[in-house]
Amino acid sequence: VENSEKPIASGLQVKAVVEYTPKCVEDLRDKLTLLVDDDVVHIPVLGLIPYCDLEIETEVDFGEMIANNKLVTKEISISNRGTISGVFRVSYDGVVLLNIKPARGVVKPKSVRKIRVDVCTDVPGFIKEMMTVELESRGCTEVWIKGVVVEQVLKVLGVNCGKVLKCINFGPLYFGTSKTEQIYLYNESPECMDWVAVLEDNALGGEMGTDLQGSTDAVLHDLSLKTKDVDVSTLVLCAPNQGTLEPYEKSLITVCFSPEKFERDFEVDDTSVAQDYVLFLRFETAGKRGSCLQNLSCGSHSRHVDLALTGSGFPVILTFKPGTVINFEDCYLGEQPQVVCTMKNESEFLPVTFRFRKTAHFSISPARGKLRKKSEKEVMISFSPHQIGKFEMNQIIDIIGTGVDKNNVDVLKTKPFHQIYLTLRGVCKSKRTSVVFTINPGLTPLISNETGQFVARGTGQLRDTAPVAILKSTQTQIHTHRKNRNCEDDALIAFPNDRAASLRPSEWNKKYRTIFTKTERYNYVDPEFAYTDSERLLREENKKHYVRFISCLRQRRLEKEAARQFYIYNNPVSLGIKPAEGLKSPNISITDFPMEKPQPEMLPLDDNCMLTSRKLAAIVSKSTNKGVWSWLSPMPSSAQEKEDCSLTLTHKQLHQVFIGPSTIDFGDVCVYSTTTKELHIINNLSVHIWIQIEIEVAELQETSPLSQVVPPLTKTHIPLVFETVNAGMFKSSFSYKINNQHIGHVLVVAHAMPIELQLSTRELILSPVSGCLAGTEFRRTVRVCNPRNHPAGFTWKPVTGDRKSAFTIKPTRGFVEPYSDVECEVVWHPGFSSPETGQFTLCVRKGNSVNLKCLAKVTIHV
Repeated sequence: VENSEKPIASGLQVKAVVEYTPKCVEDLRDKLTLLVDDDVVHIPVLGLIPYCDLEIETEVDFGEMIANNKLVTKEISISNRGTISGVFRVSYDGVVLLNIKPARGVVKPKSVRKIRVDVCTDVPGFIKEMMTVELESRGCTEVWIKGVVVEQVLKVLGVNCGKVLKCINFGPLYFGTSKTEQIYLYNESPECMDWVAVLEDNALGGEMGTDLQGSTDAVLHDLSLKTKDVDVSTLVLCAPNQGTLEPYEKSLITVCFSPEKFERDFEVDDTSVAQDYVLFLRFETAGKRGSCLQNLSCGSHSRHVDLALTGSGFPVILTFKPGTVINFEDCYLGEQPQVVCTMKNESEFLPVTFRFRKTAHFSISPARGKLRKKSEKEVMISFSPHQIGKFEMNQIIDIIGTGVDKNNVDVLKTKPFHQIYLTLRGVCKSKRTSVVFTINPGLTPLISNETGQFVARGTGQLRDTAPVAILKSTQTQIHTHRKNRNCEDDALIAFPNDRAASLRPSEWNKKYRTIFTKTERYNYVDPEFAYTDSERLLREENKKHYVRFISCLRQRRLEKEAARQFYIYNNPVSLGIKPAEGLKSPNISITDFPMEKPQPEMLPLDDNCMLTSRKLAAIVSKSTNKGVWSWLSPMPSSAQEKEDCSLTLTHKQLHQVFIGPSTIDFGDVCVYSTTTKELHIINNLSVHIWIQIEIEVAELQETSPLSQVVPPLTKTHIPLVFETVNAGMFKSSFSYKINNQHIGHVLVVAHAMPIELQLSTRELILSPVSGCLAGTEFRRTVRVCNPRNHPAGFTWKPVTGDRKSAFTIKPTRGFVEPYSDVECEVVWHPGFSSPETGQFTLCVRKGNSVNLKCLAKVTIHV
């Protein structure tokens, strides 16, 4: 920089260019001196060698992972703090880490590059693997991958003790009563878990209604009498029976046991027979039902816990002395005979709480109480008739116990669960009374005899109104007057003692005649109380108005019912024909009836009822027995499908959808080959479901279709196509969605093998056939085998040295189909200078090479 002749004014600047031209690989340091008037400023100048500074994490911790056949991904960062790009290379020889991508690459200056490392969580255990990362200008660095793969463990814990619970003993209970126990369901794993409860009603060791205290013959006889079609979900209730557990969370669950008495074909006396129950309640991970696919190889881990439930059911046994029919002595009205009845509880295990219902004419003291086991109690039964007659009443005795509401298992209610009947008989007789006549002092009563002198006492209360007796006048001709014998009007006849009633206003259109002469009687009508003609017409019109109103209401109701019936039958399926209208019943015979009772059709499980293993097996059997449904739509099209496929399924509904196997193992497959396995889908629900598969790995890209709508109670499958060009172990997982909400995973395992051909022998000895002429060729075959699932092309190349080979082989090239072999013929041409040994190399296209040694065995006969 040349000095400026003029000074620089304030606000202006002068630029200086510094050029650096290195001549050797070294770091240079210098300084520039700047003189500003009287000041000296030193400016350092550095010339550094460009370099890359790569750094990588030395440890990656995956933490705790669940063995659920998923690929867990972690990323390792390689940072470059240098000024030029750096190269890295990853080497790993183990089998735990999968899909280390990228295994090599370049990191730009002042940037970070991510390396993805996948770990397959299919086998529980500890992970401690080392991979070597070679970094430019830094050398090799060891990176440790650590983690723990654990099982997803469910545990049942006691509420009071907090320890693992294996069995709940409900003890003895009366048939019809219930008892509840509370437990904790504990998720001892680091991931969230959806669970359902399933009753194992076909498990080994389960008993339903067997008297385990009886002899062997009695138990076998009892098994033959018991009904087999028992719904176990009515015996055991679990609330809640599905749910979600967070990591290391406990959930309080109520288990209710309600024994029921099984009906038997024939029994003599079943009152004293106890029934023991041994059931198993299984808590499973929702949706993990791969083991239920019987014909599929499934590698899913068992994530469940079993809880044994034991209990006994006993009938109520009450005996009465003098018996169940109690007869009382005859009594009169107002008397109260009594009978002492002794009640005894014959049960050896349970007390009885009883309550007598109120019964007419009978009273019991005490009306309620409690009987301990093997104890008795006296009750006083009184006969208090309120009227005369014979009485036979059924006295109902309610047995009180604890019951449960299926909608709210947590609350036990006291209610009658059993009834016992007593027959009470009694007779109430009437007393005979003598009628005594006395002299009438002058006051004539309303009802008296002809003279009115004697009055009967003790005849009861008098009525306020006089009796009126009327008959049809045309039906009697006693003492009829001559002029009234031919009267044909429908007049009414009044008795002589109805004088008080005849003075009242009556209807204007009715006539009254005397009983004997049939003379028309005078009928007084009070004008102050009687209706006028106009008032009578107005009342008639008013009645007609209400009659018409009621008739219109009925007509409208009939029209609505007819319209409702029309809408019911107006559809493409029904033609509106009423059932059996105009049809004649067919003539059937006894041979038309099936010998065996057909089993009822097993419908899909309701979301409110509890799952049982037998019901699930029946639904799976019904769905799998159908043919495979192949004409499926990839997306919901109809209104019903759209409505069904938008539903959010509960855990129990997901437990009835089987997608598996959860691990698809292709086994040993050849590179460049195409292998297909089936992913089975069974929909045991009564609604449509929509399955969507998401595949990202290149080896499974040929899988199709990836979306299907599965109808109710239908099975189908999706062909899973595997192709690879890289030899080695392959493990990867893909996810699927149900109704675009519920996510599941399937693990795909394969061992990719290179193309390979094998020889039946590596050394072939050729010898002439006995009796052949001189100069005959020596011949023998060798078999080329293909153990892989991909056709392999081969070529034979002779290995020759200085001398020409006397051996030939045919065919010299060709193809071997998968799992088959090809015969190749080797010929030795004898000659004066023909070598007796030779060698061929079997060259496999894109595969291995195998050497074949040939030896001609020449025998010289002298």
